[in-house]
Amino acid sequence: MSKTVAVVLAFLSLMLFPTASKAQLLPSGNVYAGVAYADSVDVVNRLTFRGWDGSVEMFPFHRFAYLGIVLDGSGVYRTGVQQYNIVLGPRVSRTYGKWRVFAHATGGIQETRSSGASFHPVIEDFGGGVDRKIPFKNFSWRLQFDYIHSHLLSATQNDFRGSTGIVWRF
Repeated sequence: MSKTVAVVLAFLSLMLFPTASKAQLLPSGNVYAGVAYADSVDVVNRLTFRGWDGSVEMFPFHRFAYLGIVLDGSGVYRTGVQQYNIVLGPRVSRTYGKWRVFAHATGGIQETRSSGASFHPVIEDFGGGVDRKIPFKNFSWRLQFDYIHSHLLSATQNDFRGSTGIVWRF
C-alpha cells in the first residue's frame, strides 16, 4: 500500500469516527483572546502600553485535572515601542461553581522593538486570574494579571500586565 493511500484512509477514518478521534487528538482545555494593558518599569523609565493577550491551555493529565500546560502570547504597543512575549509553563486551577481560579509560572522570550533596535531577553511570567462562566455554552469571561521580569545585559525590567477577554472551553 502506498503512502498516499494510507494517508487518505487515515483521513477518511478520522472523518467517519469523529467522536473517538476527538477524544484522542484534542485533550480538554481552553483558548483565550483578550485586550491587555501593561505598565513597564526599567532602570529610568515608566511606560504604559495597550495591546492584546491570548493563550492556549491543555489538560493532558487526566489524573491531575487541576494541572494544565499553557502557551501564552501577547503584544503591547505605544508610540515608538512594540513588545511581544511568548511563554510556556504549568498552570494550576480550581473550580468553584461558575468560577475558576488559576495561577501560573511560565518562562519564555520577549522581543522589544524601539528606535530601529530589537532586543530579545529571556523572561519569567508569574500570574493568575479568574474565569467566570457566562450563559453561552462553553464560554467564560477572564480577568488575568501577570508580573513579567526580564534581564538583558546589566538592566532589568519589570512589567505588570492586566488583561480581560473571552475564553472558549473545549
